[in-house]
Amino acid sequence: MTHIAVLGSMNMDLVAYAEKAPQLGETVTGRAFRTIPGGKGANQAIAAARAGATVSMIGAVGHDVYGARMRETLEHSGVDTDSLRTIEGPSGTAHIVVDDEGGNAIVVVPGANGTVDHLSPGDEGVIASAETLLLQLEIPLAAVVAGAQAARRHGVRTILTPSPARPLPFELLNSIDLLVSNEREAATLTDRTDPRDAAAALLDRVPQVVVTLGGAGSLYLTRDAAPLVIPAPRVTVVDSTGAGDTFVGALAVALAEEKPIREALSWAAAAAAISVQREGATESMPYRPEIEAQYTA
Repeated sequence: MTHIAVLGSMNMDLVAYAEKAPQLGETVTGRAFRTIPGGKGANQAIAAARAGATVSMIGAVGHDVYGARMRETLEHSGVDTDSLRTIEGPSGTAHIVVDDEGGNAIVVVPGANGTVDHLSPGDEGVIASAETLLLQLEIPLAAVVAGAQAARRHGVRTILTPSPARPLPFELLNSIDLLVSNEREAATLTDRTDPRDAAAALLDRVPQVVVTLGGAGSLYLTRDAAPLVIPAPRVTVVDSTGAGDTFVGALAVALAEEKPIREALSWAAAAAAISVQREGATESMPYRPEIEAQYTA
């Protein structure tokens, strides 16, 4: 089995389901509420583990009931938590409204994630032992940079999800092999609203770029080949929370298994298509047999 390390966030998702998200100053009535372990780091770790990888999670949770539940959820999905620290104080939380069309709006409160501002003893060894390191931006940027540079020193592939989108320093971009963003993140990073233009601009900064296009699939650019547009399966969206992380986790597994890029992107799209048909982030993520069935359907 391929080994993937994830350096990133752990959040308890506090999810309200409503007909529509409230506007500023507006109150709406919801139809359901759930607490679901999530966070972009944990989401990608669970997605990769369910897709068939051995996964190690590097990060932090608080000394509270949320932290205990998030650790348990990772372990139940087969993720190694030896590098997941427990600190005094609250765990990270994400406050999410999901509308009846499956769209979402999210406010993230970092909590324990804010303490992950450096690599702790042993973290570099975990990264060095992996084929791929997954990174996001829900922990302090200093740790993301340190993780990417450690991966580069040891010849480990780095995949960055630039979410929440922010300016990315050269020392980080110089250590990234593949950047995977959605349309909005790509536009924020480049000031270009057309996904193809944004992807081309990002390609000036990193060797490979994927821009996910929701139901329209994904766009892949590299410096030495023609662009690829990979369609997504047509499904009814129930909840898109975690779909991007499902895509990234599955893509990391496919690439580590040396699938050709077109096949890897289609396989990841199949995983994401399954996830959006279910409620929740981590709870919606498919296991490998489900992905294989969707991919061959």
